[in-house]
Amino acid sequence: MRLQALDVFRGIAIALMILVNNPGSWSYVYPLLNHAEWNGCTPTDLVFPFFLFIVGVAMAFSLLKYTKEYRCVETPIPQAVYWRIAKRCGILFLLGLLLNGFPTYHLAEIRIMGVLQRISVAYFLAAIAIFNLSRKKVWIVSGVILVGYYIVMEFFFVPGYGAGNLTPEGNFAAYMDRLILGQQHLWKGGVYDPEGLFSTFPAVVTVLAGYLTGNWLRKQPIQTYTSLSLCVFGICCFVIGYFWAEIFPLNKSLWTSSFVIVTTGWSLLLLAICYETIEVRGWKKWGFPFKVMGLNALIIFVASGFVGRILNLIKIGNSPEAPTAKTWLYETVFQSILGPMNGSLGFAIVTLLFWWVIAYFMYRQQWFVKV
Repeated sequence: MRLQALDVFRGIAIALMILVNNPGSWSYVYPLLNHAEWNGCTPTDLVFPFFLFIVGVAMAFSLLKYTKEYRCVETPIPQAVYWRIAKRCGILFLLGLLLNGFPTYHLAEIRIMGVLQRISVAYFLAAIAIFNLSRKKVWIVSGVILVGYYIVMEFFFVPGYGAGNLTPEGNFAAYMDRLILGQQHLWKGGVYDPEGLFSTFPAVVTVLAGYLTGNWLRKQPIQTYTSLSLCVFGICCFVIGYFWAEIFPLNKSLWTSSFVIVTTGWSLLLLAICYETIEVRGWKKWGFPFKVMGLNALIIFVASGFVGRILNLIKIGNSPEAPTAKTWLYETVFQSILGPMNGSLGFAIVTLLFWWVIAYFMYRQQWFVKV
């Protein structure tokens, strides 16, 4: 069974990611298209959790025959399956490193973690849990991780900062990342990493939440009742998550437990909309542009990342103050016509349309790149 609604959901996520990652100028970005400065959750902060949730939903279908629920308990999972999972995760991690280091690849200071690296690690750990735990135990493990992460972040001592310090430099996750990875290998060589190693543990729960949703969805009739149930589950997540946020704030960079639950709620609501319109009512035309991108989300993300970096490396002119190709395009074409703010947004929209055309060409040629 393949959920077209999930392909559309994935396409929406990659379209939003390209839109928010490619403004003409980072000095001119509308608030809704920017991350929260620290605590809080903007629409932009939902994009990455959407991806991890989608990964989990897909796992409920792609890994079905290897779960304890499906196979005989006595039947071991072939080692080849573990190797296949490890290989897939290794490729994702390597692609992330290639993006981080481009074009110099200074190993002494390359950023180790990132978006693809977090997906890789979270997918691997979630797969191990799915292979070896019953559905009930997956629920329990997810709860233990979220509560345990809260306890660690609030009550474990950080040298020089004490316990319960949730500032960028003083939180326990950042301390562990500096200790394990080294500060030179964090985001921009700073004091924390928004996709750090330690904060990936609660991100695993985002994947497991998607898996539990997909596992439930797989058994449901294709009816409006199913869509409404997803909405109810989403609202329940809002209630729990926003109450928890009163003592453990929403924070994407720390991937706080409240952030996991609230973003799962938004994922459930968007999935419900896609499911109801596409699977139940058969209204597929609106989702086609997103489906095109969703079927090649990985290659579009990686390619757009490399092209964006190349545009920031090419200089237009020979003087030391010569603008980069991206800056020149933004200032000469978009800013001059639309102004600074709208021109920055216009640059992002044109970038998105460019990659949609690439995705559409690949779709027409039936080229689907998978790891």
